[in-house]
Amino acid sequence: MKAIVVGAGIGGLAATLSLRRAGCEVTLVEQTPRFTEIGAGIQLAPNATRVLRRLGLLDAVAAQAVRPPYVSFRTWSDGAEICRFPIGPEAEKEFGAPYLQVHRADLHQALADAVPAECVRLDTVVVGIDQDDSAAYVTTGSGERLGADLVVAADGVRSPARQWLFGKDEAVFSGTAAYRALLPADKVADLDLPEYAGWFGPGRHFVHYWVRPGQLLNVVGVFDTQAPAQESWTARAEPGEQLRTFDGWDPRLLSVLERAGQVFRYGIYTRAPLEIWNLGRVTLLGDSAHAMVPFLAQGAAQAIMDAGVLGDVLTGTTPAEVPEALDRYVRRRLTTATGVQSGSARAGRDYHLPDGPEAEARNARWVAYAAENRFGPHAVAWGVDA
Repeated sequence: MKAIVVGAGIGGLAATLSLRRAGCEVTLVEQTPRFTEIGAGIQLAPNATRVLRRLGLLDAVAAQAVRPPYVSFRTWSDGAEICRFPIGPEAEKEFGAPYLQVHRADLHQALADAVPAECVRLDTVVVGIDQDDSAAYVTTGSGERLGADLVVAADGVRSPARQWLFGKDEAVFSGTAAYRALLPADKVADLDLPEYAGWFGPGRHFVHYWVRPGQLLNVVGVFDTQAPAQESWTARAEPGEQLRTFDGWDPRLLSVLERAGQVFRYGIYTRAPLEIWNLGRVTLLGDSAHAMVPFLAQGAAQAIMDAGVLGDVLTGTTPAEVPEALDRYVRRRLTTATGVQSGSARAGRDYHLPDGPEAEARNARWVAYAAENRFGPHAVAWGVDA
């Protein structure tokens, strides 16, 4: 069985490893001239780390990750704790794998290191995907046509492959943007911050957690905005912009934002849900299929889940059976991923409620949930297995 994977992000790398584990000969095609993964922190819930264990990568990723004991939900103005949910050893025992927080570059590197160099074609732009009854083909910018039994398009939120398969369909601005930064531990040591917390206020929320144990604090400040913001990991915020946006918030958070130095600003984009991800011998995976807002910390996890299921359905499959195997992949993943996609959007609206009765009712719901459940509402997706 031969497969081509388009895109070497987290989803594409995980798909390559999962397909190789299933016995496929895989060519991974990536347009950049070398493996690079920028960005900052990423959260891996147990549904993702179970797949990493199956791929033989959990130990390598966990060695560079933080295992927070709990997440604390807090009010925006004074940091009073609303409730907390355990995500440490109790969650690992319940869900069979740890909750990890890791630098995105470290996760990407661990995945890339596991892919043999002979499988990878860097600096290769894909300009078309087509197929016939017996094979699927990728056309490169140089005019080369690569053939395989299946093609997996893991080409991101602005996926060209999605348009080639299903017609014109643009990424959708979510109405939110975010500031992000990484701070060395010594810059925040005096602030008495909880290890992992979300702070919620009118039209905004703020999240911080550690990556690279004891070294870097990852901070993300999300805010509502009507003006579409640039989708970029490298666009810089104007000096002091983040302080104006979060004016009046808990002084500790303002100190974090002030001490951050260079702060990046990026728009958050999604894709409308699809009714199907595959066509014949070609399928979407990860953000190309179900890009979502990050408010349940499940974007990368859902892409890794896709990869796990894809490898599962193709194990023992013959080339003639590929279209039916891809149908099974989509049946097993679409409903779950689409549910997480819509749940993430609902969470974002809940996080940004105005002060007053609505926010008070939300806080009461969270407190009641914490009293009746060991794990937070964000844990609903964790029990689903690849």
